[in-house]
Amino acid sequence: MVLPSVRKSIIVDDNAAEDISRVEELSYELKIAEVMTRDVLFISPEMSMREVIELFRKGHISGAPVVQDDMLVGIISMEDLIRCLINSDQDSKAANYMTPNVITVNARDPIVEAVKLFVNVKVGRLVVLNDEKKVQGIITKGDITRGLLNALQTDYKQEEIRRYRASHLFEDIESDRTSLILRYNIKARDFTHGGAASSNIKRALVRLGASPQLARRVGIAVYEAEINLIIHTNNGGYLRVEIEPHRISLETTDDGPGIPDVTQALKPGYSTATEEIRELGFGAGMGLTNMSRCVDTLVLESEPGKGTHLKMRIFLNKEESVGEGWSASADKEL
Repeated sequence: MVLPSVRKSIIVDDNAAEDISRVEELSYELKIAEVMTRDVLFISPEMSMREVIELFRKGHISGAPVVQDDMLVGIISMEDLIRCLINSDQDSKAANYMTPNVITVNARDPIVEAVKLFVNVKVGRLVVLNDEKKVQGIITKGDITRGLLNALQTDYKQEEIRRYRASHLFEDIESDRTSLILRYNIKARDFTHGGAASSNIKRALVRLGASPQLARRVGIAVYEAEINLIIHTNNGGYLRVEIEPHRISLETTDDGPGIPDVTQALKPGYSTATEEIRELGFGAGMGLTNMSRCVDTLVLESEPGKGTHLKMRIFLNKEESVGEGWSASADKEL
């Protein structure tokens, strides 16, 4: 099925209603492991609530994971302590007041996945696990804020040198129409490298002279497309980006399993992710919505059992042009 192209308004400045800020961009770049609190106080399920209260008081904390045999079995929050005090039940075991079904994230995930969970589940902290399901730390909204502020203060001097060199890449090339094509093979279930292609493409654009806002739009669209290849395909797929002076074309192709109803898939919140994928913090059903927000046209072709082909384009005006040779008469059909 082919979805008709939908032309969307171009984000032109930081006051636009659908602006992509540097903070939002960083939420896709920074990993949870980079901002989480590592020095975590653990609670044993056999510990008395009286001991837990004292631990919270001395440690100046408002929540802690409950661990048994190095594995997470629950979490105690300030609300649990209040319930215990109301019941005058301080001698009870922590296991009686802990929350057993803990919402977790993986240390290698970008912090945007933690942000999505904070919005949806209304909790104050998330326990961070590694691939072996062992506790690595805790992440709070405060951790995310501090991590973003530190990243914003990073020195970009060396990066500015690279940008200057790359922005002059096309100066000595003579042709009627010059383009730069970037290709990436994305493996299914390769969460370790999830987001790598997006970061590389965005960095290349900035070094070529693209505005930060344009690079952010492309970066987020590519990230969502990349994650879709990782979580929804059998064998992964390939990602192709073509950079031209008048437009940027983004394309992904895979060989299955395909989408039964493309129209339904384009609705916010719709997802065919398995329970396993959802437990990893993915599959919220906002990928295509986020993509369409960032691009000018989007076409999704899919056939169950055969695969999916996604095509997106961003059209550039003269001020946004990347490289030389921008033309007002360049074609804009998808």
